[in-house]
Amino acid sequence: MRKLVGLVLSLCLLFVGGGIFLSGSSINSAPGQAPRIPFDHSSSTNWSGYVASGTTFNSVSGSWVQPTGTCTKGQQYAAFWVGIDGNTSGTVEQIGTDSDCLNGLPRYYAWYEMYPAASVTIPGFVVVPGSTYSASVTYDSGSNMFHLTISGGSNSTFNVSFPASGQSRSSAEWIAEAPSIGGHILDLTDFGTVNFTGPNLSSPSSTSWDKVTMTDKKGKPRAVPSSLGSNNSFSVAWQHQ
Repeated sequence: MRKLVGLVLSLCLLFVGGGIFLSGSSINSAPGQAPRIPFDHSSSTNWSGYVASGTTFNSVSGSWVQPTGTCTKGQQYAAFWVGIDGNTSGTVEQIGTDSDCLNGLPRYYAWYEMYPAASVTIPGFVVVPGSTYSASVTYDSGSNMFHLTISGGSNSTFNVSFPASGQSRSSAEWIAEAPSIGGHILDLTDFGTVNFTGPNLSSPSSTSWDKVTMTDKKGKPRAVPSSLGSNNSFSVAWQHQ
């Protein structure tokens, strides 16, 4: 959804990543946002998790347990995904799930996004709290195509492919995110803790992983990742909206 936004520069430099659009009876656009504008290597106003860098990536994969959203009045949003690009580049190729709250009621769904195009809800893919979902983004140099997949729960594996168009593939990510609309970062759903159970992998593998904490504009943590465990597993704990 979805690019990382720098801690201080987010309001003045965000691209417009699209709003919520209806593109048919079964496929909707979810909240989206602009790429990361780096502030430092440890904090962001919209991402929490891990970012790998230091090479040109051909694939990223990971698994997470869908958390339950605790809903209050109004609307809150939280996205969980794996992807390539978006850390310092102007595109993101990503796929994941959401735990949203609409008028106090939880809503769960899966989506993909080839930013700067708007994100697209995956029709018929059922997302249930407590189920494990596995996703990947792969670049095939032979066909010059990106292949995005997600599976889990009672669903058949979903696959979608897009032609590449000069993406730098300069980072790989495993992220819990606060989405945005038109450059405005939305209230973050209280998702408790999301567990990225792994294996969380990239190809080529990278030894340069940044641990990213989501903060508000005053530097107060909104979502905090744990240290890496076996298979690069980790968790992200919600702190506040």
